[in-house]
Amino acid sequence: MDADFSIELGANDDMLTVPWQSEDGRLRYYDLKRQPELLLYVSEASEYHELAEFLALVNGPVSGLQTAKCDAWFTRELDQDEEVYGAAGKFGSYVDLFFTEEEPRFSFERHDDFVRRLAKLLSRAPDISAAAEFVVRRCYYEMAGKNGVPGFSITCFLFGYGDDEAEARKRWGIGMKLVGNAILQLSAPPRRSSPDKA
Repeated sequence: MDADFSIELGANDDMLTVPWQSEDGRLRYYDLKRQPELLLYVSEASEYHELAEFLALVNGPVSGLQTAKCDAWFTRELDQDEEVYGAAGKFGSYVDLFFTEEEPRFSFERHDDFVRRLAKLLSRAPDISAAAEFVVRRCYYEMAGKNGVPGFSITCFLFGYGDDEAEARKRWGIGMKLVGNAILQLSAPPRRSSPDKA
């Protein structure tokens, strides 16, 4: 599996606000970490069970991250550097992620280190026609009476390639499992060892 990372902190680069809401109010942020039952209201998760499983895993109690936003799609438009996959199309998604604990949300070093380790770990995964990219971006957090406290977040892009939508989606689904497990492996708090019995 191909995996890479990038940093996009320029004035014109995309950024995130948590919590967020669309202008018409139809779409908004759901805190799936504290209220996992709200997954039922994420339309993309209802449409794509692979995405629903990923969101449930990353927002689960063992993960040190949680999700803010997502989307998934199929397209036959491929970039020139994607020709190496010899595919007719790709199934793709993005998921915006942020640290559950407040302190690391405001540390660029923590984000930079995390995406580097994530890309390195996934580059050792089985060789499938899938690619992941992790982008560190600016994020503004609404916190206890403070509006837009500047910090960082991570956008995970994932693509599966194939000759048709079914094949591309299958490879994307495998990639989702690999990325979810890697996130758990790197973000889960260390387990406390039980004291030795006398």
